Amino acid sequence: MRNNISDNALKELKLIHNQDNGKKKALTKPGQDLFISYLKKSVQYEHWYPIFTIMAYTGMRVSEITGLRWCDIDMKKGMIDINHTLIYYKHRQNGCYYNVHTPKTKFGIRTIPMLSVVKEAFEKEKEFQESAEISCQVTIDGYTDFIFVNRFGNVHNQGTLNRAIKRIIRDCNQEILDNEGANKNVLLLPNFSCHSLRHTFATRMCEAGVNLKAMQDILGHADYTTTMNIYTDATQELKESEISELDEFLKKDKQEDSEDE
Repeated sequence: MRNNISDNALKELKLIHNQDNGKKKALTKPGQDLFISYLKKSVQYEHWYPIFTIMAYTGMRVSEITGLRWCDIDMKKGMIDINHTLIYYKHRQNGCYYNVHTPKTKFGIRTIPMLSVVKEAFEKEKEFQESAEISCQVTIDGYTDFIFVNRFGNVHNQGTLNRAIKRIIRDCNQEILDNEGANKNVLLLPNFSCHSLRHTFATRMCEAGVNLKAMQDILGHADYTTTMNIYTDATQELKESEISELDEFLKKDKQEDSEDE
């Protein structure tokens, strides 16, 4: 049973859920760490940890990660082979169905090096499926053995994943507010989607100083300006953050000097 929290805390939680300015924004580093750590420790949501961790640390599109097969990853070499996408269609007359497509451009066909956290997430997914006796039960356009499947052995789609993220955000923030109350400095998860995780990885690469051409190749951008726009936004936010930290440091330094006089 949840603890009772103040009206201010509830208003703050509602505000977080209603954040949506139309622009897909990346999670901050603390926000990303909060999201991943919550998944890892949550009994209810730990089965979502592998797919969302891999999305957050590879920048893969939803259609790429949902269509990923075990034969597309090389754990020894630490490489992910992107060579097709899984597209979900929902029609009133024809119902719901999937198709496998080749990437729209040659830039979509690529290999992505695995970070250690990504390799660990793949291993965790395999262990979970073996213990739960879950395996892929579908064949789509001749493709099967998809990695990320539900308990019935069927593949996921963007709607399912985004709904899962919304529930995770809700319960993570509720847990924090239950513990912290209306503390205005408390870190909460903002409203975000699967695409935000792709943008988050691109932003982390920018912050780490990854070469722009390497970023373009890893993300599979056909247009260089797409990569450049992400880089420009990310570096601008980073500069603003660093200037803000410098301002706080100088204020603190000045205050200490005044106390010493």
